[in-house]
Amino acid sequence: MSREGVDHALRTLGAERERIAASLLELDGHTGVRLLKGARLAGETWRRWEKVRARLTLLWRVFDAYQRVLDEACALRDRSSRPDVATLVELTGMLSGRSVELPDGEIPLEDRTLLGPQEKRATLDEAVGMMSDAFAFVAKEVAAADAAWSALLAPLEEAEESWQRTARLAHSLDGTRHPDLDRLGRELTALGRLVRTDPLSLCPDGRPDTSRLDRVRASLRSIEDELAGVARLRDEYAELVAGLGEAIERVEDTERRACEAHATVLLKIHAPNVPPPARGLGDGLRHRLAALERLREAGRWVEMAGRVAALESAAAEALERARDDLRLSEGLLDRRGELRGRLEAYRAKAARLGLAEDEALTALHGRARDVLWSAPCDLRRATALLAEYQREIRARENDGTGTT
Repeated sequence: MSREGVDHALRTLGAERERIAASLLELDGHTGVRLLKGARLAGETWRRWEKVRARLTLLWRVFDAYQRVLDEACALRDRSSRPDVATLVELTGMLSGRSVELPDGEIPLEDRTLLGPQEKRATLDEAVGMMSDAFAFVAKEVAAADAAWSALLAPLEEAEESWQRTARLAHSLDGTRHPDLDRLGRELTALGRLVRTDPLSLCPDGRPDTSRLDRVRASLRSIEDELAGVARLRDEYAELVAGLGEAIERVEDTERRACEAHATVLLKIHAPNVPPPARGLGDGLRHRLAALERLREAGRWVEMAGRVAALESAAAEALERARDDLRLSEGLLDRRGELRGRLEAYRAKAARLGLAEDEALTALHGRARDVLWSAPCDLRRATALLAEYQREIRARENDGTGTT
């Protein structure tokens, strides 16, 4: 190489060395590298880190060897402003020959043969190529671990905070934990150990899989919501009991009215075929309401929440049943009233048609009225008589017997 060629090569290689050094320092300070160095790794992540660490060591040792050659070449060139031929020959060998001594025992397995490394020395370009391959491998593995931790640590910490918050809430309610809380705690502990020591085992297809953490977080949210409801129950217990008492009073009132209506039906309707209404619905509900007070005194709020929900449901069902009973009895009485009203309406129509003195119609009206205003009232017979009365009026209207 000429003196100008040597100087040009040294300038180019010097700039290249600065870029390599900057990249290595950036890699060494990368968050993923610091995490991997500081963590107690296990499993898949530990196996991959062992390979990364070997490549990282190789990278720095090759860079040191590469740098020594450049330093020696620069020092040799600086000895004379006009180097002689022997110096130029030596510089040429250093800059383009196999001047970089490869570190023993640090050659990657894929670069070895059965007898060991194929070459003990490499050119500067070959050394850069070796460093580039090692850098790419290390960067890829570090990025994978960093991405796994970035994706998994946040939901893990959120789940851990949620568990602690939920456990404190459960303890404040009755001194015990929710049945599923301990199980979720054990699962979360196992997941935490896995995320912190072996995050890459949770990346089966190269992407972080948060499904297990998501399920735990969803379960914890559900339990926390449930316990928050229990806490509200505790804080609003007096209002809740008052509301339940009012609901039970509505059941008792409806039950009483249903019984009264049923008794009236038995007196006023012939063969009503209505089953007797349910009795004692309110009494059963009041016994259950009284049992809540014993749970309150014992501070068993979680258990009470379930009892309250069951009592609210039972009160709603009892009220609906009492209303059904009331509707059945009142329906027959309403039917009698409807038939009475229709009979009088048809009588008014007959009068408008000039049929008020019609003996046959008057007799039909009297028979229907006797049935409807007797007790017990035969609704079937009354319905038939009313229909006959209606037909007779319509027949006279159509044949012109009546006058308007």
